[in-house]
Amino acid sequence: MGVSIVGAGMIPVREHWSRGLAELAAEAGEIALKDADLTRVDALYVGNAYGAAFNQQTQIGSLLAGSLGLQGAEAYTCEAGDASGGVALRTGYLAVASGAVRSAMVLGVEKATDIVGSARISARNISLDADYESINGATLTAMAGLLMRRYMHEFGVDLAQFEGFSINAHKNGSRNQFAMYRNRLRSGAFTKAPMIADPVSLFDSAPDGDGAAALILVNSEIAADLAPNPVTIAGSAIATDSLTLQDRADLLYLKAVAESTARCLEQAGIELVDLDALELHDAYTVLTALSLESMGFSERGHGCTWSGDDGARIAPNGELPISTFGGLKSRGNPGGASGIYQAVEAVRQLTGRAGDNQVQGARHILTQCIGGLGATVATHILSAPAD
Repeated sequence: MGVSIVGAGMIPVREHWSRGLAELAAEAGEIALKDADLTRVDALYVGNAYGAAFNQQTQIGSLLAGSLGLQGAEAYTCEAGDASGGVALRTGYLAVASGAVRSAMVLGVEKATDIVGSARISARNISLDADYESINGATLTAMAGLLMRRYMHEFGVDLAQFEGFSINAHKNGSRNQFAMYRNRLRSGAFTKAPMIADPVSLFDSAPDGDGAAALILVNSEIAADLAPNPVTIAGSAIATDSLTLQDRADLLYLKAVAESTARCLEQAGIELVDLDALELHDAYTVLTALSLESMGFSERGHGCTWSGDDGARIAPNGELPISTFGGLKSRGNPGGASGIYQAVEAVRQLTGRAGDNQVQGARHILTQCIGGLGATVATHILSAPAD
């Protein structure tokens, strides 16, 4: 049974100091229900990575079902670090495709600003290996810095060769009212930015933010009765790799990216050349380069070539549009909600509602979110309604 998206909603990614987890989620969920012209769904699947650490809150499924007036519905949380949103989407897809439920809301939410500074970093460390990484002082950004340094050494790449990814993201985000940082980056500023974990700089790492986004899924047989332009989930897959970098046979190949992408393409019945845009997990630019290589868009060590000319090749009117609404870098990274933001943004592209960021004629868009540095990868291909 096919699965379609008939409603989508999101709120701006911001530092929502005065609003709680349930309030953010309820707003996004209500927008999605209104978009689908529904008042209720059979199930609610929540993508949230750090509720227990950031907000001292578990039982989030029940909490949000109550705030949305969905008491009695099947509801629970899906967790896989920053891939939580994609995992929740996969869960909703499987539930509807199997016929277990007729309709489902997939909702990603994260409230990071309840804690600040080193406390937030420590809270985020629960997605690392507790016995070998975080206990020894490692952080996700520090590990990304080690990975990036190895990539630069192995392939002879300069730091400046990554900057086009961030320039493109901020240029697109400057036209996105939902983006957390709408400033543009000047060419050359990337390498001069303050370092967070050398060589990862302030202009390389995506900022944490508060946000919520939601989708309404139904089986494709009834989708046309609910929405004029239902978007189809043509491919859905999750793959995993070792949580720790030290246990991987090849540090510079994201095995879970390759495997989940291949499964998605096979399910959708298309090839890489048929994809019109990518929403990648650009929490760090090295992940973008490695993802493009692991997916098969570039030979190894050449992923950064897509960043050239200030990202002209990956702009909305370029050869391979990436991060068309700003990605995690400019829109902000609301943890477990990021994968749902990607999907909502893809829906807007495929239904011609992307405004100044529209990719003309887009038919197939791949969204991909990553837990850790490639430990869990959730990949989806969304396709436009048939003419």
